[in-house]
Amino acid sequence: MKKGIYDKFGEEGLKGGIPLEFGDDNLWSDGYVFHNDPHKVFKEFFGGDNPFAEFFAEDGSELILPFGGLRGRGAMKQDPPVVRDLFLSLEDLFHGCTKKIKISRRVMNEDGQTSSIRDKILTIDVQPGWKQGTRITFEKEGDQGPNVIPADITFVIQEKIHPRFKRTNDNLIFIATIPLGKALVGCTVDVRTLDGRLLNIPINDIVDPKYCKVVPGEGMPLPGDAQHKGDLLIYFNICFPKKLTPNKKMLLRSALLS
Repeated sequence: MKKGIYDKFGEEGLKGGIPLEFGDDNLWSDGYVFHNDPHKVFKEFFGGDNPFAEFFAEDGSELILPFGGLRGRGAMKQDPPVVRDLFLSLEDLFHGCTKKIKISRRVMNEDGQTSSIRDKILTIDVQPGWKQGTRITFEKEGDQGPNVIPADITFVIQEKIHPRFKRTNDNLIFIATIPLGKALVGCTVDVRTLDGRLLNIPINDIVDPKYCKVVPGEGMPLPGDAQHKGDLLIYFNICFPKKLTPNKKMLLRSALLS
């Protein structure tokens, strides 16, 4: 309110009150009892003797202010993070690999006022055993701009669907399809590993629908300790015959029900 009176009626308004048409019967109403230096009041309102000081340098030349306003009124803030999925095969996560990703971002030019779009290569060194959900962050690699802190760019590891295996933590699951006869009398299951080896796994137990054969040390590398691995878990899809001849039924009855 003081500022409004000062702006409208000047120093006399603060000292003596406001004119009659804005007050009561006197030429100047009682208004505020002013006990201060009006120049001090001016400084308090405008932060100095000159409200336009921030627009000029010490030599009187005009300043070009960055986007965001006057000093202290356009605080730097960081853009929200940019999050993208990075899909990798189980082979990539088994062996480890290097992925190079090209991004296009806005970069400030040397004049500090204009910008241009430029490409940059980000390199990710994938470590053996990394899991889905692993996050890799490149700090402040987002778009540049005046009065803006560039966003962080984060890549989140996602696993591609694999034709033979499904991963669960550090273990690999393999589904073997066998006929009912082999489930009853035993068999050998061939498994091609992620590093190209062919495993011949003997199955000597009777295989029921819930049976699981555990092969130690043939799963995924442990994160940070690639020399040790999880397990290979073999589950079974048992194929039943759609029909049997009378002779086979008799043989089965004799073998299983006697």
